Amino acid sequence: MLLSHGGEPLRTAAPAMRMTVDQVLALAPDEASRRAGSRLGSAGSWSGAGHDGAGAVWGLCKGSGSKPYRTVVDTTAPAYRCTCPSRKFPCKHALGLMLLRASDGTAAGTAEVPDWAGEWLDGRRRRVAERTGPGPGPAAAGTGADATGSGAGPADPEAARRRAERRAERITGGAQELEQRLMDLLRGGLAAADRSGYGLWEETAARMVDAQAPGLASRVRELGAIAASGPGWPVRLLQECALLHLLDTAWLGIDRLPEPLAATVRTRVGLTAAAGGSPVRDHWLVLAQYDTPDGRIVTRRIWLYGRDSGHTAVLLSFGAAGRSPGQALPVGATVDAEITPYRGAGQLRAELGGQYGTPVPGDGPPPGSTTTAAVAAYGQALRDDPWLDSWPVTLSEVVPVPSGDGWQLADAVGGSALPVAPVALSRPGLWKLVALSGGAPVTVFGQCGHRGFEPLAAWAGDPAAGAAETVPLI
Repeated sequence: MLLSHGGEPLRTAAPAMRMTVDQVLALAPDEASRRAGSRLGSAGSWSGAGHDGAGAVWGLCKGSGSKPYRTVVDTTAPAYRCTCPSRKFPCKHALGLMLLRASDGTAAGTAEVPDWAGEWLDGRRRRVAERTGPGPGPAAAGTGADATGSGAGPADPEAARRRAERRAERITGGAQELEQRLMDLLRGGLAAADRSGYGLWEETAARMVDAQAPGLASRVRELGAIAASGPGWPVRLLQECALLHLLDTAWLGIDRLPEPLAATVRTRVGLTAAAGGSPVRDHWLVLAQYDTPDGRIVTRRIWLYGRDSGHTAVLLSFGAAGRSPGQALPVGATVDAEITPYRGAGQLRAELGGQYGTPVPGDGPPPGSTTTAAVAAYGQALRDDPWLDSWPVTLSEVVPVPSGDGWQLADAVGGSALPVAPVALSRPGLWKLVALSGGAPVTVFGQCGHRGFEPLAAWAGDPAAGAAETVPLI
């Protein structure tokens, strides 16, 4: 079964896991939809609501017109259908219906599927059967409710090779130009870099976009923001310039690099990587899911931990602003699925393949380590990818404590600690973590990097004593 927005899950006899409120809210495309959906998450907003016990939930919601909106959701995908005119996906009605089911199990009781909902659900199942064939097994991947393939003929490998060569030449020209601009910056003195304003950086970034190197463009834009980042910015600017110079040099000498590192360099400059490793089937615990807006694109990251393999992986999907990206998995659930890793040194990104059965509740956090071991793991990862901002780790037996103007996670035994990254200090999830701990040790999953530790999920209590609920922190 494919767990993705718009995919068609293959039904099984097992009952579907009921989503939590936090899992539903994580699917909202933006804060406005989250608030609007929350207002519709009560029984008074709905009529004819029900569910079939296998993940489908439906209902009628009164709108501005004479007829109520018909909303049906398959929570195992999740995937949605609503007759409202909203262009957001999921719309507020789908969010409200899922919140109703998550917060009040009796408000949408088991019922016979109405015709208007059954037609949509049956159509989805029929399309899955056509693609995957009869019998149980993983569903085929698709990109939409009616996806059956692009219909395009086989690609011309020679034309693809020529396009790749032309792009590589453009990137090389952009890297050479960027090297010259970095040299000019150093000759003029880093302390004077703030006088030219952000316009110079944006112009340089635009040149990298013209060179078809979006990865270089993104790093140049980050340089432009450092001069306004507060005291000590010249040191931080020098550090980032050195990393950018290292990336330029690596690209210009990519033929001399070992293939895993060369694949990482290609990804860092902005070339699209491909999943090319051996597929790994495992029982994957969904650790965290969150969206990061970047201009007109929203990037969704889903972190997974393999119970049998011990591997950590991240799934990436993308969507236009105002629309939920392509994949969604319930945080805290365990999914029996197959993933394929991407090529590259130190790469954690993977592509979701088929899923076997329905998600089930997780049975506690991954094995954890101390804060000292977390820093060592990040240092080891930097050997494979020098441009790595952070590395996923699970901390066990840590306590959140105030530290100056911020917070840190201190080992309950041993005395070492990690500062909480500045990006997390303004999030409500930090206070959720503090409340969950109450001064007692907790287990925390997050990303350890040179800016500190960014908490993404937490578990209270002793993991060895039994299953603990996953608490999202972002």
